[in-house]
Amino acid sequence: MPKDVRKLMRNYQDEKETLSFNHEAKFKAKLSEAFPKKKTNNKLWYAAATVTILLAVNIFFWKKPSVQAPALSLASISPEMKKIENYYTTAINYEMASLEVTPNNKALLDEYFEKLSKLDADYKRLNLELENKGINNQTINALITNLQIRLQLLIQLKDQVQELQFNQSNHEKNIL
Repeated sequence: MPKDVRKLMRNYQDEKETLSFNHEAKFKAKLSEAFPKKKTNNKLWYAAATVTILLAVNIFFWKKPSVQAPALSLASISPEMKKIENYYTTAINYEMASLEVTPNNKALLDEYFEKLSKLDADYKRLNLELENKGINNQTINALITNLQIRLQLLIQLKDQVQELQFNQSNHEKNIL
């Protein structure tokens, strides 16, 4: 049987239920029992935070400046260019390692090393140009020529050092 909702609403009387005095505290206690708080280990968090801070400070103060190689270089263009660059850099490093610094040839070596450092700076500039402007024959040729000139300078330096040593030994023989 259907009931008329309008009649029910006319006869409705609000029945207020009152909560007990301690209702909120009891409710919180029941919640705590049903969902207990997990104990967090604050010591672990403090240790992790300390280690993180120490690492950050260590990296900040002890980070050594590093020279980043440009993203684009002869070696990254093609395998052939990589072979060329490796050949010249290996030969340059070999010639540099074979030089002996003595008081007699120090001035000569300093003069050549100054020229070589200028060529090295120019090589880095050309690498940046290659990276910024893109691959072009002019820059590639300039890079290869730079490597060739450095190697030629080192070979020339080695010859002059040998000549200087030869002249030095001849001079010492003549004195004796």
